Formats: sequence, structure tokens, C-alpha cells
Amino acid sequence: MSKRRKKKEHHDEHMDESWLVPYSDLLTLLLALFIVLYAMSSVDAKKFAALANVFNKEFQSGTGIFEYPSPAPSPVEQNVDIDNLNKKQEKTVSSSITEEELRNIQKQQEQNELKNIQEKVNSYINEKKLTDKLETSLTDEGLLVSIRDNVLFASGSAEIRNHDKNVVAEISKLLVMDPPRSIIISGHTDNVPIHNSKYESNWELSVSRAINFMKLLLKNDQLDPSAFSAKGYGEFKPIASNKTEKGREKNRRVEILIQPRSPKN
Repeated sequence: MSKRRKKKEHHDEHMDESWLVPYSDLLTLLLALFIVLYAMSSVDAKKFAALANVFNKEFQSGTGIFEYPSPAPSPVEQNVDIDNLNKKQEKTVSSSITEEELRNIQKQQEQNELKNIQEKVNSYINEKKLTDKLETSLTDEGLLVSIRDNVLFASGSAEIRNHDKNVVAEISKLLVMDPPRSIIISGHTDNVPIHNSKYESNWELSVSRAINFMKLLLKNDQLDPSAFSAKGYGEFKPIASNKTEKGREKNRRVEILIQPRSPKN
């Protein structure tokens, strides 16, 4: 009876000790797992490889997970990725700035360039004492140079007078720019009806004056004809009242519009 009890007690004691082995293995594996996770979170590939070798030696059974290539990028690869990311971020920020601020910067630059051109034209006007016949103004559309018709044309005529052709030649020199800009020549009249053998309306007279003036400008070989265009508005764009002689004089004019350079896309 005592022998059986001793055997039973010995058997129970053996069963109680056997669970410690898997329990300790589980704890070891959990510890190893946490160490692995910590090591994988590190960007130091050399330390990760060294740690992998240690664990492979400790756990020889089965296929070691550390024998596979590390998912963590090498320092070189990581630097490249970071550099590319930084470049993309900088490009995004730069694009954002370009969209919001580039137009204002270009507009301001254009205004400064047009002001320089205006100063040159004004210097010519003052030098030739033509302040009562030519004037300049900066508008949203560009630099506008207005020339009274009596500077260039006889009344009711679209032919530039011979003694005024030197004025046109001087103006053409002021229009030589690098890079070239689009230039619109427009003719304007007062509202007094015209009807003669050559022109049936003020429209035809204004168009002819603009074209003849433009042709004379383009005798300057330094000007690009493709940058020029001509328009005739007749009496329909007055800048003064047509009820007075002075107002009608102002309305009879040829205008040179120097347009801002369009921004490149």
C-alpha cells in the first residue's frame, strides 16, 4: 500500500515539473519576439544582422526567420529614399509657391520693364519737345503710347507726311526690345462723319492710318513683323468729349500698345 502511494506521489511530482519546460520556452520565445521587434524598428542594418546571427545560433531547429533578407532598408537605400522624399516635398512646396506667387512676381517684373521703356519714350518726347503731341501711360493691358493725328497726318488723310516720317523712325527704335513683345497699332478718329472718294467712313480712315503707320515702323529691320498687328476703331473709343474742338483733337490719334510678355507654361 505504501509503495503504491509513493509511486503515485512520485508520478504527481513528475507531472508538476514537466509544464515548466514549455512555459520557459514560451517565455524565451516571447522575449526573443520583443527583442526582434525592437531590433526591426532600428534603422541600423549592421546591428540587425548581428542580432539575427545570434538568434540563428540559439534556435537551430526549423528554418530561422532571420535567414531571410532584412526588410529594413540599408543605410544607403534609406538615405536615397529620404533624399527623394525631400525632393518631392520641396517640389510640391515650390509648385504651391509658383501657383500662388509667380503671377505676382512676373507682373511686378513686367511693370518694371515697361516702366523702363516708358522712361525711354518720355525722354525722347521731352528731347523733341513733343509733350503736347505724344503721351504715355501704363495700363493693365501694357504701355500705351498715344500720338495725335496732327503729328503724322493731314486732315482726312491716312498718308504720313514726309517731314513727320523721321518721328516714326525714331519711335521704331524705341520699340526694339529683347525679347520682342506683341505690339498693337490702333487708329482712332472723332465723330465727325467723313465721306470722300477714298474713305467712306471713319472706320476705314482709322484702319488705314494704323496700317500705314505700322508699315513705316516695320521698315526698321530690327523689328519682328510677326509681333505687330493693326486695328481701326473709328470714333467708337473716344478718350475725350467730341463736343469740343480740343476733345475731338484728342480723339484723333494713333496708339501703340506694348503688351506684357505672356508667362511661359
